[in-house]
Amino acid sequence: MSTKADVVAAMSVTVAIGEAIRELGQVPSGQLYAQLMSKLSFEAYSGAIEVLQRANLIKQTTSFMLVWIGPEGRRESGS
Repeated sequence: MSTKADVVAAMSVTVAIGEAIRELGQVPSGQLYAQLMSKLSFEAYSGAIEVLQRANLIKQTTSFMLVWIGPEGRRESGS
């Protein structure tokens, strides 16, 4: 069972990942996870990416590039 602190932590991680993608415009998913893997499980990372995709803030291309498509100046380029 998740505690309130667990939920808040998961939301904070998801927001931080989203902000990183927004700032970069696009980033290879593997490269982003490699930077986070010492702090975050792959399951947690994948869950955060899924939440961001369902919120239509990012898209993942067929080459596993994460592209920001949310507000604040769509930085989408290529696929």
